Amino acid sequence: MPPGCESCSVYDDAMTAYDFGPHHPMAPVRIELTMRLARALGVIPDMVTQVQTPAADDGLLDLVHHPEYVAAVRRVSDDPERDAMRFGLGSDDNPTFAGMHEASARVVAATVEAARRVHAGEQLHAASVCGGLHHAMPGMASGFCVYNDVAVAIAWLLEQGVERVAYVDVDVHHGDGVQHIFYEDPRVLTVSIHETPQTLFPGTGAPTDVGGAGAPGSALNVALPPGTEDAGWLRAFHATVPAALRAFGPQVLVTQHGCDGHMSDPLAHLMLSIDGQRASYLALHDLAHELCSGRWLATGGGGYSVADVVPRAWTHLLSVVGGRPLDPQVSVPESWRTYVREMVGTSPPTVMTDGCEATYRDWQDGFDPASWLDRSVQATRVAAFPGLGLDPLH
Repeated sequence: MPPGCESCSVYDDAMTAYDFGPHHPMAPVRIELTMRLARALGVIPDMVTQVQTPAADDGLLDLVHHPEYVAAVRRVSDDPERDAMRFGLGSDDNPTFAGMHEASARVVAATVEAARRVHAGEQLHAASVCGGLHHAMPGMASGFCVYNDVAVAIAWLLEQGVERVAYVDVDVHHGDGVQHIFYEDPRVLTVSIHETPQTLFPGTGAPTDVGGAGAPGSALNVALPPGTEDAGWLRAFHATVPAALRAFGPQVLVTQHGCDGHMSDPLAHLMLSIDGQRASYLALHDLAHELCSGRWLATGGGGYSVADVVPRAWTHLLSVVGGRPLDPQVSVPESWRTYVREMVGTSPPTVMTDGCEATYRDWQDGFDPASWLDRSVQATRVAAFPGLGLDPLH
């Protein structure tokens, strides 16, 4: 592999056409600001090569989505006033817009291209920050997600002969669509660490969801109490995710990095910092190298603090994908801050850190039955570990 080509980001400016309108939380400006910050800090192109998204291949959608659903998306794409509520289209979460099919299919094309490059050995790591639309179901839009790009990319990898794919989802919301699609497929391990379904959409992802018929141990869910901070989140992650991945033995690691667990995100109730989220990126990078010879596809996802959080979090992610993690103390370029003030009307942070220590107490140091967090972690280990051949008590 030529020097400087180890990692790529699949992106072009047309990706911001995935746009539910000016009052929707998933504002495409968050992607524009991320890529602009990554360029301002030299992450792109010095660490990560930017490659163009290929033309969308509608045949890819058939790997996951029902033909009648794709046809419905096409119809509302041409006529946004058309009624398609039975497909989840036209709701407050998923308002229709002109060009919806083309924009959504382009996200799929970007994520599959990232998967293709990793599978072909053209890049060791690849990112699709516009991707991570993990709620979309085979026949229905859900939670701001029209087509499930990560599920399509995983299905594509399986079609190429990959025998085991691990999917790890650190979005604050349960990765329900991806889990549903592969729930009975023993070739895919889906792992989701999210806020408890008792308090947050989509209301799924209980520890007892551990895989369907013929695939016991193919799903692992860590449901965290609201208010969980970096130390608790990282404790839960390290008590469950590395052991599960090691037991499964994936050949490719696919990850979803929704940054909506941040303390300032308006839609959820976790209290993570940029520093804690960065620590999760580093941990997943290391697991990809330990278990998959480095083969890693990283996607974006949720994140609705569009100027203060998403650009910093995903610029850190891209730098980790590039193998040269940014120092959290590095200054945010003033040129970028000026652009944000002009575009968004807010004054963004001056550094790439929230000033938090991303430390945690190891699970082996003891279980506290009085802790909601520890009880949640233990529930996951007891439910999911036996299906992976692991002892939940050790």
